[in-house]
Amino acid sequence: MKTTVELFREGDHAWVAVTRDPLKASHLIDTNEYLVTSGNQTLITDPGGIEIFPSVFSAVCRAIDPRTLIGIFASHQDPDIISSLSLWLELNPKLPLYTSWLWSSFLPHFGGEASTFVSIPDEGRDISLGAITLRAVPAHYLHSSGNFHLYDPKARLLFSGDVGAAMLPLDAPLIVKDFDAHITHAEGFHRRWMGSNEARRDWCERVSKLAIDQLCPQHGAVYQGADVGRFINWFAELEVGVLKTPEALRQAA
Repeated sequence: MKTTVELFREGDHAWVAVTRDPLKASHLIDTNEYLVTSGNQTLITDPGGIEIFPSVFSAVCRAIDPRTLIGIFASHQDPDIISSLSLWLELNPKLPLYTSWLWSSFLPHFGGEASTFVSIPDEGRDISLGAITLRAVPAHYLHSSGNFHLYDPKARLLFSGDVGAAMLPLDAPLIVKDFDAHITHAEGFHRRWMGSNEARRDWCERVSKLAIDQLCPQHGAVYQGADVGRFINWFAELEVGVLKTPEALRQAA
């Protein structure tokens, strides 16, 4: 069963992580979903695949009143991100899905009507939620060609999709405690899945200008405080998208 951890709260503005299911099937990658609430409105990020929907939905219902869910944010098109879409739409057929315009004709294969999909242009866009404004931040080619992260300037929190992800055991803590030890679990993933050094540099320059207290990836653990800057600096120096031989690719998998 998925657990929930509150990462931020200021009055009725909160971020909750839905994470770590020790009972999940071993062949499924572990994922983090995040709920951001302002007043009586909640948005869920990358709500997960169809196989884990029951566990995610149960955790969501423990954390919030599901009737406050007014939108979904999908960083990109992968099935572990959004293949559960049709099940969320059974909860509320009018839920909008904010995602890159690039996937507006691909994601309907997971469900929804034309009105479900709210396209994000390549440069990003603001998303209103209650009394706050979230920002879809471009992260193209990291690893998807149409990819966005979600920034909350009031909470100083960045949902970073697959950037920052680490392949950790299920009993690992949700918050990074030892950066040097943790990053060894992230290096192979980033070398293999991040396809462009130019995109990496662009993202690092962009997010370095944001005030970020917590960097929250879709897999692995959350970076807080000084570890946010440590991760950005580490990623800025990492060579990605250059593996050529099958042996090198296997080692980075």
